[in-house]
Amino acid sequence: MNHEVLLRLEGLKTYFETARGPVRAVDDVDLAVEAGEIVALVGESGSGKTVLAHSILRLVPPPGRIVDGRMVWRGRDLLGCTTEEMRRVRGREIAMIFQNAQAALNPVYPIGRQLVSVIELHQRLAGHAARDEALRLLHLAQLTEPEKRLAAYPHELSGGMCQRVMIAMALACRPALLIADEPTSSLDVTIQAEIVQLLLHIRHQFGMAILFISHDLGVVAQICDRVAVMLDGRIVETGSAKEVYVSPKHPYTRLLLASVPVPDPTARRDRLLAPVTREDVALPVSGCRFRPRCSDALAICAERDPMLRDFTSRDGQIAACWLYNEAAAPTLQSR
Repeated sequence: MNHEVLLRLEGLKTYFETARGPVRAVDDVDLAVEAGEIVALVGESGSGKTVLAHSILRLVPPPGRIVDGRMVWRGRDLLGCTTEEMRRVRGREIAMIFQNAQAALNPVYPIGRQLVSVIELHQRLAGHAARDEALRLLHLAQLTEPEKRLAAYPHELSGGMCQRVMIAMALACRPALLIADEPTSSLDVTIQAEIVQLLLHIRHQFGMAILFISHDLGVVAQICDRVAVMLDGRIVETGSAKEVYVSPKHPYTRLLLASVPVPDPTARRDRLLAPVTREDVALPVSGCRFRPRCSDALAICAERDPMLRDFTSRDGQIAACWLYNEAAAPTLQSR
């Protein structure tokens, strides 16, 4: 990696207006993605991961809207781009593969027609040249019998096959950044591993940066360079994959790690924290958002939202937790 920052989010806020007030799906997020690296964005369902991805491409559906912040892509703020300029960024510079690949494909057109149309738009090829490129991309995406699949409809393919088609479409655009939104969530374990290896191969071959969105830290461990942990619209911890897995700082990160299945659960030293309840979600939380589920909560956690703290490690691990603020609380001992 050359440490060129492709994308930098600064204070990004995306809210959804409701009768009860705004829902802060993305709330003051700072995040950077460097050229060629794989950054994992992790968190449980509803934490704001997909809304963040849609915000980057300015595809937030109403009543959602980006209310503040900056999204600096290669030196220019995407929030200042016109609609036409954003169309050129989508796909060509930043591509996205969706959680449900089969639903993302048009059910009334065969795979070949959909892939060829993307190639014609972004590579200015036509006819036999576009079809040959479609076959090449399907081979690259490791789809079996690509000639046969060109004539198939999405419902005739498995979930893993559809995901490979979506990856081929993304490669047709030749983007610098690929956003992969839960690309393995609906696949069995064997296919998950194949998709992960395919994404690693693509990164190695094309130098493409990947923002890998997932709730499964077991999958994330296989692929990412850095991890950003998201909770209720906020980033609460970031760091290298090794640091976050070996020495997680935020109690929420430890909860996510404790939820990863292990061969012998009785040997696990970490304890699972209290699960979220419907009442917890419905009531506004003052101070730290994780407080209702945190067994280590302090008095200050009910009063003030913690700021991100730098742990001055070589890889820049930071976390937002009062347990590490010496002025307000004792240092949390490792478990």
